Amino acid sequence: MFQDSPIYDRLVAECGDIPTQVRREAERVSRELEVVMRPLHSPGHLPGAERRPSPGAGWQRTALLPGPRPH
Repeated sequence: MFQDSPIYDRLVAECGDIPTQVRREAERVSRELEVVMRPLHSPGHLPGAERRPSPGAGWQRTALLPGPRPH
């Protein structure tokens, strides 16, 4: 991207190649998230569990209005 830029070369020499470091870290985090977000396939996995949504499935939540909470 900035191969022919003396200013960029000087900044890299002084501070390191920050964009490359950030890109590598983002790729590492992305790989870790892929592993964590995969469904479980362990020997103790309950049969039929993949058909039922887990208790926390879905991120959509309804907002609570201010005031006393219903019981």
